[in-house]
Amino acid sequence: MNHTSGLAKLSGRCFILFNYLDFMPEYPDITIYIERLKAIVLGQPIENIRFANPFFLHSVDPQIDSIKNERVQGFERIGKRIVFVFPNEYFLVLHLMIAGRLFWKQKGFKIPPKRGLAALDFANGSLLITEAGTKKRASMYLAKGLAHLEYFDAGGLEIFTASFDNFHNRLQAENHTLKRALTDPRLFSGIGNAYSDEILHCAKLSPVLQTKRMSLQQIKLLHEATISTLEKWTKILRDEAGDRFPENVTAFRKDMAVHGKFGKPCPVCGKQIQRIRFASNETNYCPNCQTEGKLLADRSLSRLLKKDWPRTIEELEESKHKKI
Repeated sequence: MNHTSGLAKLSGRCFILFNYLDFMPEYPDITIYIERLKAIVLGQPIENIRFANPFFLHSVDPQIDSIKNERVQGFERIGKRIVFVFPNEYFLVLHLMIAGRLFWKQKGFKIPPKRGLAALDFANGSLLITEAGTKKRASMYLAKGLAHLEYFDAGGLEIFTASFDNFHNRLQAENHTLKRALTDPRLFSGIGNAYSDEILHCAKLSPVLQTKRMSLQQIKLLHEATISTLEKWTKILRDEAGDRFPENVTAFRKDMAVHGKFGKPCPVCGKQIQRIRFASNETNYCPNCQTEGKLLADRSLSRLLKKDWPRTIEELEESKHKKI
């Protein structure tokens, strides 16, 4: 898929639309990473840790050599972080952020100079950590003790271990838009920009619906959609990876209903998927399924078009047939 900028026209005016690389690995992706790491390196001693970018390691005490030659005892997930568990309560915490990715390579594989951050060497291979782009935001920490590990937990609710009442109370603890609530790591664990779009489409709820204005039935629909969407995509990614290490971690998947599908037909009703953008994040939605036919105001575009900004699907369709 080409994610470069494209030219769109509405109401006789021209403007540029951008697609953003806005995907941080979320619950399904992190879960599959951990499952494959368990299959490959659980019980293996870590022989060496090589750094291509010294700023990738964000901790100095304890020293990273403290876990050298120690065996991996297990793995945990904290939000969108992967935690390697070592003896004596040492924890290697890896946060891939937006553009960080993992690759399983032959032992001693040379770290690529531009994207490479580090490599963890085991007897049976090397775990390569990369990050695309110039803004290096991925991080690695070595923590000592459970108290230090808790520092990385933002407190988000774990969807699969929480009751409906827990979900209901957390959702309505503060008044936010649904999109913001689902992606806030202090409220819910492991959900980000991509899967929140899919969850909201599945629940047929607007991304800008205020949480305090939700009915009990809407909250039940959202709860069910959150569980079913995360389960569905975890299974899809698991089946896709098989016994191989997942190397195609991306938000832009052909089977997604709305995320990354701006301008494409909704798989449920056939209407055109729309979007709203803020900073580098993009929210995709179906106006017919989720917002009762209303187009949500994109700040930059509605400010540009002012009165020419279409308010409904019908106005949008009419604008496409006007002569430019």
